[in-house]
Amino acid sequence: MPKCVCSGAMMQCTFGVAPSTLNVLPTNRVMEGTPGATIMDFIPVTNVPPFGMCSAPTNPAVIATTAAALGVPTPAPCVPMTVSPWIAGNPKVLLANFPILTDDSQLMCTWLGMISIKQAGQLIVEA
Repeated sequence: MPKCVCSGAMMQCTFGVAPSTLNVLPTNRVMEGTPGATIMDFIPVTNVPPFGMCSAPTNPAVIATTAAALGVPTPAPCVPMTVSPWIAGNPKVLLANFPILTDDSQLMCTWLGMISIKQAGQLIVEA
């Protein structure tokens, strides 16, 4: 059974070189002492911090650094471009009127990276 995700969850992007930590603002959604996440916690930098460097071949910054390196694939600093909510979550359990985020959910980056939850940020509450 998937775990409910909360602030502090570890995430990974398929094109990022380092994991990142989900930030959830504590607006009336505390679960086990930590703010619980919903599918609407997808705002770049606010909720989804950078993943170190990005190697996505569709990222304009990567394209520019690769061109500057005469065609040698070169990563660029990651700036997540997430423009739509997390996919799935648990529509049967609502938090702040939105489905909760579960550790089997995924988030697409505009540069075609897939962001997934590696650790839910808590071990007690299941969806």
